[in-house]
Amino acid sequence: MYQYDEYDQCIVDERVAQFTDQTVRYLAGELSEDEYRPLRLQNGLYIQRHAPMLRIAVPYGNLRSAQLRMLGHIARTYDHGYGHFSTRQNLQFNWPKLKDVPEILGLLATVQMHAIQTSGNCIRNVTADPFAGVAADEHIDPRPWCEIVRQWSTFHPEFAFLPRKFKFAVNGAAQDRAIIRAHDIGLDLTRDADGNIGFRVLVGGGLGRTPIIGKEVSPFVPWQQILNYCEAILRIYNLHGHRDNTYKARIKILVKSLGVAEFARQAEAEFVHIKGGTSTLTQAEIDRIAGRFNDPVLPELPAEDAGYAAQLADNKAFANWAKRNVRAHKAQGYASVVLSLKKTGVAPGDITADQFDAVADLADQYAFGEVRSTHEQNLVLASVSQADLFTVWQKARDLGLATPNIGLLTDMIVCPGDDFCALANAKSIPIANAIQDRFDNLDYLHDIGELELNISGCMNACGHHHVGHIGVLGVDKNGEEWYQVTIGGDQGNKAALGKVIGPSFAAAEMPDVISSLINNYIDNRHEDERFIDTVRRVGIESFKTRVYAERSARLEERKPANV
Repeated sequence: MYQYDEYDQCIVDERVAQFTDQTVRYLAGELSEDEYRPLRLQNGLYIQRHAPMLRIAVPYGNLRSAQLRMLGHIARTYDHGYGHFSTRQNLQFNWPKLKDVPEILGLLATVQMHAIQTSGNCIRNVTADPFAGVAADEHIDPRPWCEIVRQWSTFHPEFAFLPRKFKFAVNGAAQDRAIIRAHDIGLDLTRDADGNIGFRVLVGGGLGRTPIIGKEVSPFVPWQQILNYCEAILRIYNLHGHRDNTYKARIKILVKSLGVAEFARQAEAEFVHIKGGTSTLTQAEIDRIAGRFNDPVLPELPAEDAGYAAQLADNKAFANWAKRNVRAHKAQGYASVVLSLKKTGVAPGDITADQFDAVADLADQYAFGEVRSTHEQNLVLASVSQADLFTVWQKARDLGLATPNIGLLTDMIVCPGDDFCALANAKSIPIANAIQDRFDNLDYLHDIGELELNISGCMNACGHHHVGHIGVLGVDKNGEEWYQVTIGGDQGNKAALGKVIGPSFAAAEMPDVISSLINNYIDNRHEDERFIDTVRRVGIESFKTRVYAERSARLEERKPANV
């Protein structure tokens, strides 16, 4: 993990002191609400439906055990005993008292954490593959590059007040687990024919009210110039992005209106002027950043652990967990473990104060003190020896963190929805819980196979419903909560937007709707074919017909008999 230097720590400490003074003045009536609002947003503090919400940055999803324990302490002392991991790999507290927030930020600073630029029209938390540095399919570790973008973008005076929020994602593996195509700028690490490192640059991706898959604007930018190139893109956006209409303010709208070719031409023209300028990277700077990562030195192990192989053969429950929750590691004899935050009956992404502490203990005992947060709202122990996997499974199971459902239907992405968010049109968590209850059968889930279900409570799409194999969007119809369904979305290398199957459904109907979709898939799938592959092959009409026919039949059954 990256370790702060004296400059990093100074920036965070000074920001805490500034915000403490600002909050004291606000509570004393010396600052108005309008004056205080931009100040609190710059420190990740929202006013939600019931209470303030504090969003804490987790740069590219990397956490240390000491940081987890501090988050547990804050959850226990200042919140309602839990926190919530978001799709941006950040951690949110939903119930802090306003007066306590400066103290919370001060505690976070002692473990090299902060809430800087987790809100506002600026460059937000940089995200990456949660398996970065250890993934078997990784060709270049993206974490040092993420850190370079983080440092460059923090308090950048030219990009502190962009037309709208701005998001980066960086990928360095064969499989895109950072969803770079759904970001304002997606950076894909690559090499040219001579083996030189550079970036394929994608621009204009994003979900929300107008979902768009990002487009390539450059196939290869040398690493030395990547910040200059990104700066050129941001300058074009700053100059021409809409500031008069929030719904048209994201860079994706500008790219769409200009066309990708014209946007790329303008960015290239700006890049010519600043190429080789002050943001040019040097090998010395790369070495400095890389040197701040104190990655563990993994002891050499045999390629296969005999005890692990025997436990897989002897214990079906353990084997099912290993199949879904264990990932290949680049070092022989090791694996990465996904801890599921999707136990039935628990809001997806939620973690209790006691679980924070327990995961920290697991990390210290079995994973060199490292934990990662994922886009899918789970946690990862990055490096666990095969010999320890059975023990880790047993302990995680006792903690309620070993549900073997990673990549399956109940491993759903869900925003907090109307239970917390003032922007939401409908509740998300009760819908997720109802679907979890309906499909609370692990054998059936494994038979269904890989299926991504994402739920958002409004068009802001914090649950990324557009790129779910099945997407659910809460909508308001005459003051009532209804749910629109899309199918065919996907993330990763084949990122795609789902298509609406038809009119929306009442909340009580949603488990039946999902059942209809899955039954149609099972009836039409080829052997070993995933849900998304069946949808692509047969089209959405087959699914639409099944869903609405079965819905009509259910409604007919509920009609009172004629007397």
